Amino acid sequence: MFLHLGGDFSVRVSEVISVQDYKCLTETEEGRKFLTDAKEKTENVSDGKIKSVVVTDNKIYFSKLSPGTLKKRVEDLRNH
Repeated sequence: MFLHLGGDFSVRVSEVISVQDYKCLTETEEGRKFLTDAKEKTENVSDGKIKSVVVTDNKIYFSKLSPGTLKKRVEDLRNH
């Protein structure tokens, strides 16, 4: 199963470790350090305003979709 992150981009649900709210993550020193340390492994697929950070096994993606929307999509996939 694949999770659509917006635009033309999807990731395997099995690779997703966590989905974080971008604003909340960047408001803390630890969150900013995490993103700075992982800068080489990040990919912005948001095409605009970043709302969520999707952490996978190999990369970190910035998405324009809210964490709640992404969570609902995963739940919908698992229920079908």
